[in-house]
Amino acid sequence: MGAMDGAGNGADGVTHLMKLSSALFYGMASFLITVVNKTVLTSYQFPSFLVLSLGQLAASIVVLFLGKRFNIVKFPDFSRDIPRRIFPLPLIYLGNMMFGLGGTQALSLPMFAALRRFSILMTMILELRILGIRPTTAVQVSVYSMVGGALLAASDDLSFNLHGYMFVMITNALTAANGVYMKKKLDTADMGKYGLMYYNSLFMFVPALIGTWACGDLDRAFEFPTWDDPFFVAQFLLSCVMGFILSYSTILCTQYNSALTTTIVGCLKNISVTYIGMFIGGDYVFSWLNSIGINISVAGSLLYAYVTFRKKTPAAASSGGDDRKLLLPSASGRIDNV
Repeated sequence: MGAMDGAGNGADGVTHLMKLSSALFYGMASFLITVVNKTVLTSYQFPSFLVLSLGQLAASIVVLFLGKRFNIVKFPDFSRDIPRRIFPLPLIYLGNMMFGLGGTQALSLPMFAALRRFSILMTMILELRILGIRPTTAVQVSVYSMVGGALLAASDDLSFNLHGYMFVMITNALTAANGVYMKKKLDTADMGKYGLMYYNSLFMFVPALIGTWACGDLDRAFEFPTWDDPFFVAQFLLSCVMGFILSYSTILCTQYNSALTTTIVGCLKNISVTYIGMFIGGDYVFSWLNSIGINISVAGSLLYAYVTFRKKTPAAASSGGDDRKLLLPSASGRIDNV
C-alpha cells in the first residue's frame, strides 16, 4: 500500500507499469466483489444483505485503523468538526452500499449490470447541472444506447423483482451523488481519501447496526444454518474485505491514471459481469427480447469506452498526457475521488 497520506496525488514518478497494474487491480476488484456478493446472497441464500453491508463497514474500519496505527496510511485524528466537514457523504456511502447489495441479491447479474448503467446517465446530468461539464454528442449517444438497451431488457425480464429494480435505481442516484460530493469534499474537507473512507464507515456503523437489529436481520443471520461451511465463511469474509479493497483500488486507478481511465475500466468490467452472470447465481431467465436489450446495452458500453478513450488522445497530446482536466475542471485539478 505504501506510506501514503490521504491527500497525496501520486502524480510524480508514475510508471506505465503502475498505471497498468492499478487499472487491472481496480477491474479485478470490481469484478470479484460483484461475483462474490452474488454467490453469498443468492447461491448460498444468505438472508440479509444488511448484515453483509455491516461486515463491509467493519472491515473498512479495522483495516484503516490498523493502517493508521502502523503508519501505512495517514489521515487526521477525530475532532468534533469532522462530521460537519464530511456530511452528507456518510449517509450517501451507507445507502449506496446497502441498496447496491440489496439489488445484487434481488436481481440476476445481467439485469443488475444493465440497470447500473443508469448511474452514468445520472452522473452525466449531475455533472452538467453542478459542474458545468457538457458531454459530446457521441458520449450522449452511447449513454442513451446503454439506458435504452437496459429499458428494453427490463420490458421482458421474466424474473422481474420490483424491490430489486427500486434498490438499483436508488443505488444509481446515490452513486452519482457520491461522485459529485466526493470531488467537492476532497477539495474542501482537508482530510484526504483515507480519512473520508474511514470516517464514512465509522459514523455509519452504529446506525447501520441499530437498523439491522431493528429489522430482525441480525437474528436471521445468526440462525443461518451454513455458518459451519468453511467455503461460505471464506466467501463471506472475502466479501467484507473486498468492500475496502474496491474503494482502495478505485483510488489507485484514479490516482495513477485518471477518473477517465477508471470509468473505462468499470465500463468494460460490467461487460464481463453481464455475460458471466448468465451462468453464476442461477437466477437469470433467458428471453430473446431481454437478451437483445442486454446486448444493446453492452454495445453502448463499448461505444462509450471507445468514444471516451478517443477523447483522451488529443488531450494527452496537448497537455503532456494528463486527461484529468477533461473531467474535473476545478482550479486545483485534483482527481483523487473514490
